[in-house]
Amino acid sequence: MTVDEVRLRRLLGDPGLRWLVDRARRRLERGQPLTGAVSLSAPTELQRAAAERLLGRAPGTGRSLSVPLDAVDDLLRRSGISPAGLAAAVVALCGPVELLGPARAEEQRAWQEAYSPVDALAAEIPVLQAWVERLRSDGLVRRLAGTPAEAADLLGLAATALRALPVDPPVSLPTFASRLLRGAHALDDGTPLCTLTLSGIRALTSFPDGSGAQWRREVWAAAGLLRDELSSTVLALNLRGTPALDWMADAGEPAVLTLRQLTRFPPLTAPPTAWICENPAVLAAAADTYGADCAPLVCLQGQPSAAAVTLLRHLDTHGARLRYHGDFDWGGLRIAGALLRRIPWSPWRYTADDYRAAVRTLPVGPPLTGVRTEAPWDPGLPGALEAAGVRVEEEAVLGDLLSDLG
Repeated sequence: MTVDEVRLRRLLGDPGLRWLVDRARRRLERGQPLTGAVSLSAPTELQRAAAERLLGRAPGTGRSLSVPLDAVDDLLRRSGISPAGLAAAVVALCGPVELLGPARAEEQRAWQEAYSPVDALAAEIPVLQAWVERLRSDGLVRRLAGTPAEAADLLGLAATALRALPVDPPVSLPTFASRLLRGAHALDDGTPLCTLTLSGIRALTSFPDGSGAQWRREVWAAAGLLRDELSSTVLALNLRGTPALDWMADAGEPAVLTLRQLTRFPPLTAPPTAWICENPAVLAAAADTYGADCAPLVCLQGQPSAAAVTLLRHLDTHGARLRYHGDFDWGGLRIAGALLRRIPWSPWRYTADDYRAAVRTLPVGPPLTGVRTEAPWDPGLPGALEAAGVRVEEEAVLGDLLSDLG
């Protein structure tokens, strides 16, 4: 019978229903009937809303989402979209279905079950749901593990590691691996477990794309795992509380503080207010402009390092009020959000109103690109960025920032 493909794609082509169509196709491949219900653990809002629209029912709030295949089949038949029901609709959407032989079906079942450890992890940590779905589709696990048994073991170890992250206070990477993962070298560069765990940490912390040894070091540090105490650093200007910091502040010169220094010799004092910026250009300009008279300033240099988090947490616990500014773009909002999840701060010229004012007074900036992210300190900020569609980097509003520091 003829399938109305236009209406069918409107009904079942929603990205939030892709999992449902995939489940139905897998049943057909195994020669199983399209009856009973299929369930999805930890569904996203998009998946839940799409299923509720399909079934015409009020949104649910449970930890899983269940869709009765009989109801979908009946809907397709009664509407005339697919008079032959759900099976014909799946073929129209996905192409001909090849029946799996018993051995292949068993192997497919074993591969599906191999993902059970990370499925359970995503149910506990919903922010990892999209990462788990990507693992199922991008072939990474199959490239790293040759068999379902090897994949199950690898995914189980990765789930164990990610469940324990982030580590606070930070620990060395070998110590963490020795305690949880069968040996101090389990997360060495180049191992399948290292590759998979780094991928999960990026999903957990929203760490941006990159490559190279320094980038990997920073990804580990974002989760509180340190390759060493010297590579994690933070820039500061006019902080006091140790002989070295006092000397640098008297000279009005920036200081590069390592995690080793901050854990062994933390500052003995904290200023009433510490200002925080994302980019070193701001701190350098402040030092050039005001020198020893500049307000205390800390620079993240991008993603919050373990050293930066250690310093800011120390200042916060000693009574300093922390004020933060970053780039007005999706990457900047992600960095700010990652810091806010670990350290309390209030915005420093970093709200929707500040963004709109900058857009009105500055030349047309570079276009806004990337994936939207939220701003818990000002829920209206993402919408303002989308409306204007331009990036405003810290250097573009440097004059305003410096006026607060003198």
